[in-house]
Amino acid sequence: MKHLIVILPIVIPMVTAALCLLTWKWKNVQKVFALLGSAIILITALNILYRVRSHGILVEQMGTWASPYGITLVADLFSSIMLVSSGIVGVIIVVYSFGCMGRRRESCGHYPLMMVLLMGVNGSFLTGDLFNLYVWFEVMLMASFVLLAHGGEKLQLEGCIKYIVINLLSSVFFLTGLGILYATVGTLNMADIASKLSTLDEAGFTTVIAMLFFVAFGIKAGVFPLFSWLPASYHTPPVATSALFAGLLTKVGVYALIRMFTLIFTADNSFIMPFLLVIAGFTMITGVLGAVSRNDIRKILAFHIVSQIGYMIMGLALLTPLAIAGTIFFIVHNIVVKTNLFLVAGIVNRLKGTYELKWLGDIYKTYPLLGVLFLIPALSIAGVPPLSGFFGKLFILMASLKIGTTSSYIMAAIMLVVSVLTFYSMTKIWTKAFWKKAPAEADIDQVVTFEKNMTGVVYMVIPTVCLAALAIVMGVGSNYFFELTWETANQLLDKSQYIHNVLGHASSNVAVTF
Repeated sequence: MKHLIVILPIVIPMVTAALCLLTWKWKNVQKVFALLGSAIILITALNILYRVRSHGILVEQMGTWASPYGITLVADLFSSIMLVSSGIVGVIIVVYSFGCMGRRRESCGHYPLMMVLLMGVNGSFLTGDLFNLYVWFEVMLMASFVLLAHGGEKLQLEGCIKYIVINLLSSVFFLTGLGILYATVGTLNMADIASKLSTLDEAGFTTVIAMLFFVAFGIKAGVFPLFSWLPASYHTPPVATSALFAGLLTKVGVYALIRMFTLIFTADNSFIMPFLLVIAGFTMITGVLGAVSRNDIRKILAFHIVSQIGYMIMGLALLTPLAIAGTIFFIVHNIVVKTNLFLVAGIVNRLKGTYELKWLGDIYKTYPLLGVLFLIPALSIAGVPPLSGFFGKLFILMASLKIGTTSSYIMAAIMLVVSVLTFYSMTKIWTKAFWKKAPAEADIDQVVTFEKNMTGVVYMVIPTVCLAALAIVMGVGSNYFFELTWETANQLLDKSQYIHNVLGHASSNVAVTF
């Protein structure tokens, strides 16, 4: 049976981008297309998640080529959850862009570029073979290169050069790993690779290949010691672009790491998982120390992206159902909360004309709603109950303590220390930007301009309110969300389900369902 709905999260942003290009001169029409396209992507992703949870993994073989020879698209619970997260971020950033992007950047193709990026992200989540994962990564990266340099400001170009150079190096490692892997097993279909590698006796050689993919995806995820490009570039573009990158791009790298080390490279866990655990610890520590040492809101948030990636890698390294379930919960929480923090930072900049803490103050006194909108994601990312971040960290912490080894206890201690430092850095932003008295040099004209353009502010505030509400809902309804991520973890760890569904659908019937 064909499941053509699996194609739609790729086709819809592609068509939307084309429509935006065709209406290049009419910016308001582009906005309508972008909003409709992103909303349809979200609705489609929710539909896919419902179908996968109700009926099992959906597989679509493109053309008439059967797996493992053709192009395969696969929607399991993990990819479906990530599609929904991508859809949420897409709608949120489109609406937020209406209020902050400006006519000049809109005239340079912000909306079609954003749709192309979403197409690459969704393609990465859905693809069933490694070569097409590489293709979708490149589609995503090409769009991100242009968005990062969008506007041509000096700081943007400096950040973009660092971003491009490091990510091109990642692509080299990716292609090298693909070539060696294909020479070893004669296929790039992920299910077929997993099936063939399980019968291969050369565990040491397989581990070498796994390390090539770790470097490739580790760069994209921003893990230690491969993260230097991230805090050097994510604070340079417009805040809507920063929020889009913070919410999605590094999570695609994490998604690829989880997929590779739960499906394909599972033979030599005695080396790989302890290695990942060490990497996770250093990623958490270096990221949070970088955040604590900064005094620019976006730079603090950029380093926290690195720190939070460490939690996700830790959950993967523990490799138990509870740890993987907690990791997936934490990924979704982080997508919501990290995007929201960047959006709040954008509103702060709109008010005061700066992200530097030394020039900020009195924001809570003047705009109490904005103070609340900051506190919700800030406390969530620090792990304060009953918000979503508390439960994401709790599940991973419980998994670590349940394992009961020396290394797992050490990682649990690191988690707690990093959480305290995260809370400190969020408190620093609150104290200096929202609570203390504003300095005499505060730019009053910026506030007046802000007050005169309330339509733009509404477009910026509404998405922020929605994400804050979602963080609360994820915390209060953590049992429901954890039940979903628990099912997802068990599906990931039982790779026979994935292999059977992909390779067992080689000869589909002609019945088509939408």
